[in-house]
Amino acid sequence: MREARGLIHLYAGDGKGKTTASMGLSIRAAGRGMRVVIVQFLKGQVTGELKILETIPNIQVIRGKGGVAFSFSMTDEEKRQAYEIHTQHLKQAIQLAQNGECDLLILDEAVGACNRKLLDEALLRDFVEHKPEHLELVLTGRNPPQWMQDAADYYSEVCKRKHPYDQGIPARVGIER
Repeated sequence: MREARGLIHLYAGDGKGKTTASMGLSIRAAGRGMRVVIVQFLKGQVTGELKILETIPNIQVIRGKGGVAFSFSMTDEEKRQAYEIHTQHLKQAIQLAQNGECDLLILDEAVGACNRKLLDEALLRDFVEHKPEHLELVLTGRNPPQWMQDAADYYSEVCKRKHPYDQGIPARVGIER
């Protein structure tokens, strides 16, 4: 039987594996009958994990960033649109959590979206600090602010030592996307 108190997980760092770890947790939770909501910020392309996750009962995926540009090359208008889309997705997830429709909530790349000012950080912080007691919450991304580190019950850093991208090898289907 699951504990009544949900904890906060923070997967951070510059290495590969933060999203992968959170997706693995989503599968484990769904396999035990938990209702999982995954919100992906800053990501718009189709990935292998999403194709399979959409077939698993109890998992709902909310995503979309508007446009195709990376955040560093977005125009001011594209940033405004991304901020609105991301904040709306966060509000939708908060509503599901507060209505008791979600046992595990994964906010993938919420850290990066906040760092790039593409998500309402005050709204996120208030939710994290006042989340429903039963809710298991996961945040991922690079360079989390101190308040996220302090709020986390689990704080794991994924540290890059080597990565094929540094040698010019692009993301590969089935491995990185």
